[in-house]
Amino acid sequence: MKRYSRISGTGSYLPPHRLSNADLVAELAAKGVETSDAWIVERTGIRARHFVTDGVYASDLALEAAKNALQAAGCTAQDIDLIIVATSTPDMVFPSTACIVQNKLGANGGAAFDVQAVCSGFIYALTVADAMIKTGVAQRALVIGTEVFSRILDFRDRTTCVLFGDGAGAVVLQASDTPGILASDLHADGKYVDILCVPGHVSGGGVLGDALLKMDGQAVFKLAVGVLEDTARATLSKAQLSEADIDWLIPHQANIRIMQSTARKLKISMDKVVVTVDQHGNTSAASIPLALDWAIRTGKIKAGETLMLEGVGGGFTWGALLLNL
Repeated sequence: MKRYSRISGTGSYLPPHRLSNADLVAELAAKGVETSDAWIVERTGIRARHFVTDGVYASDLALEAAKNALQAAGCTAQDIDLIIVATSTPDMVFPSTACIVQNKLGANGGAAFDVQAVCSGFIYALTVADAMIKTGVAQRALVIGTEVFSRILDFRDRTTCVLFGDGAGAVVLQASDTPGILASDLHADGKYVDILCVPGHVSGGGVLGDALLKMDGQAVFKLAVGVLEDTARATLSKAQLSEADIDWLIPHQANIRIMQSTARKLKISMDKVVVTVDQHGNTSAASIPLALDWAIRTGKIKAGETLMLEGVGGGFTWGALLLNL
């Protein structure tokens, strides 16, 4: 019998500290940085974001999202034999945030590792978990996207600091005799490293370079709208399906304009696009599972529907994944 993988539960978590645009504008004004709610909403669609407080790390957010996903799947931490965490803001240089989460969950013993593909990280991680389950390496996986981007933002740069937030999302992916994940498509092009990066690293007990996020917004936008259409179509082709077969598009929640452009190119009504960027901003690898969990828990998405997940991020990385829920 052929072996497949299916999502059996989803979960998410946003730290309690919520900043509306008005809150952030006031904080930035105190630092001499001028922006406005209207400017942020018009260019991004973002109305609020959540930031962690001191002493809270990516693994802490991941833990809460994982607990919610396990509960939704009706299983325990001891049932998990694979944990993959997608993050660009790990707790430590090493060990992996996945190992830290594994220990906090009490799920010790199975494989655990991180995936670093920035905002595409969840698509990458889910694709890897799917392959490991299909080949019998794992039976039941936790796939988590978690980020604390507030710690790498330059609050003197209004073009980037208003965009990002902290949060985590998770899914339980398990072996099945019926298809769940139908196809995926992953890409990267390292010649675009400089358009979205954090050009610093640890050396000799200090940071060399600049440990704050840098982004060429126009270059990212131009590249994103092209590759997202291409990867979605490639994924549909692999599954031998068409745009008409997509019930819901769940894109990386980075910018409402990018999402609108992608939907238009794929001939998908915005009524069929899950949008949560207004409530939490760009949470990088966490944004797709956050949106997925919200849509399922609110009843927007229902069992049996076909979902297209897609993301694009620093690296430059991009990819898409098609699944039946």
